[in-house]
Amino acid sequence: MSKLTLEQQHSRFGKWISESFQWLLNISLLLIGLILSLALCYEIYSLFALLTHHSEKFQIVEKIVIFFLYFEFLALIVQYFKYNYHFPLRYFLYIGITAMVRLIIVDHSNAIHTVLFALAILIMIIALFIVHSDRLRKS
Repeated sequence: MSKLTLEQQHSRFGKWISESFQWLLNISLLLIGLILSLALCYEIYSLFALLTHHSEKFQIVEKIVIFFLYFEFLALIVQYFKYNYHFPLRYFLYIGITAMVRLIIVDHSNAIHTVLFALAILIMIIALFIVHSDRLRKS
């Protein structure tokens, strides 16, 4: 049996540590996915409760946008496992756009803030366009 050099031992230890953290991350994301699934079911229930009680339109729209936020976070977790443990940037942009739209729906009392939120959405849409461009995909 041959002895491993110090460099080989260090490489083996580093590989073990990175694999351990990868497992911890994967298990954590699975647990978060389960919690988000429960929250998504609760949002569906509360949305139907709002619809049956003829609530305000803003409350219904806010619940729908919250539903999509949960849905997008779940899609992000699915894409993480699908793309070999990698978070695609475009999903973070989708989540950011949806969150800003929700913020505009919930807090639209200040016109300057609403314009700034809309500018933030525009910047994220431009970033999404850049991410989807062929020039960036080739590099």
